Amino acid sequence: MSYSEAKAKYAALGIDTEKAMEALGKTPVSVHCWQGDDVSGFDSDKALSGGIQTTGNYPGKARTPDELKADIDKAFSLVPGKKKLNLHASYAVFNDGKFVDRNEIRPEHFAYWVNFAKERNIGIDFNPTFFSHPMVKDNLTLSSPDEEVRAFWVEHGKRCLEISEYFANETGYPCVMNIWIPDGYKDIPADRIGPRARFKKSLDEILSVPYDKTKVYVTLESKVFGIGLESYTVGSAEFCMNYVAQKGITPLMDNGHYHPTELVSDKISSMLLFNEKIALHITRGVRWDSDHVVLFDDETKEICKEIVRCGALDRVFIATDYFDASINRISAWVTGLRNVQKSLLFALLQPAEKMKKLQDESRFTELMVLSEDMKTMPFGEVWEEYLRREGIAADYFAEIKKYENEVLSLRS
Repeated sequence: MSYSEAKAKYAALGIDTEKAMEALGKTPVSVHCWQGDDVSGFDSDKALSGGIQTTGNYPGKARTPDELKADIDKAFSLVPGKKKLNLHASYAVFNDGKFVDRNEIRPEHFAYWVNFAKERNIGIDFNPTFFSHPMVKDNLTLSSPDEEVRAFWVEHGKRCLEISEYFANETGYPCVMNIWIPDGYKDIPADRIGPRARFKKSLDEILSVPYDKTKVYVTLESKVFGIGLESYTVGSAEFCMNYVAQKGITPLMDNGHYHPTELVSDKISSMLLFNEKIALHITRGVRWDSDHVVLFDDETKEICKEIVRCGALDRVFIATDYFDASINRISAWVTGLRNVQKSLLFALLQPAEKMKKLQDESRFTELMVLSEDMKTMPFGEVWEEYLRREGIAADYFAEIKKYENEVLSLRS
């Protein structure tokens, strides 16, 4: 079937494929830098810790800022649409050779990435790095009873706020600064409220730093559990939701950070009713928060359908968050990113208003039939047309293998 035939078939249902592609092209996805180097960063040679773990040793891992930049560029060249770069604080680049610790980082340590973003006319999002560091004591950072530890990480958070505003000022795009901590306990704690009270105090201190709220959106990310904190997580969903509501900041939901039977797609509408904006980390958990490459699967599609149905493309910060070292890292990036964009396009090609009307009129039989019919509509032809207009080849694997043979395989 040709695109013109697919367009006509969608038009019969009142769906404008041209408008769908136009809307997709205006919707940015924030791309996580840490897929390219297995979350290693450049400010430490320590192994990952703090509930973070990658598996696999596929050849070609980026080892330097220049290698990571080249790999990001290759991935970007194979993915259509608007993009942002999502950085962790551990990706500071110390060009003068003068290392500083995380409680002393400043905007100049990220000038490398600002130049990268300006050259590509993209924005930067940011994440304080509260893991893989000697000052993570007993899996605790901002909730630590050790005041020296807690103060170290509070200062890190304050520095990251300054850097986030620097990104926004330099690139001209708002910066989403996301706070996630790995704090918790492996076994049943004797005191649950104490660590959460300290976490609240730490967040209050970080947010006491003045910043331009039109340029920096501070988000708070919850988690149900992690490696080494299976029994108790300080930053639970309830804690984060209440803190966000009290402080008027932005909630961030990672669809790997809930119980296996919970669905982020079901939470989006509720969160949008009470928040100006929300943020998402789209990932794929397999039985737990395992950060597998995003697929064109039911939950990814449902998340995107909810964003579109709620008319919230301009109210949801969409980012990817996964890391797989068992396969080609560029392919992991490209496959996951394309699947987020495919899911958005799939959502934009649904007859949402007609479906809402059928629901409101209790015509559930027709709703079910229409929902099933939409699954076999010629979506693929529209996606390929979108790629063509973006100047992106539909088949990307050959290009990735070429890059692997010519670039990645030479890294030892």
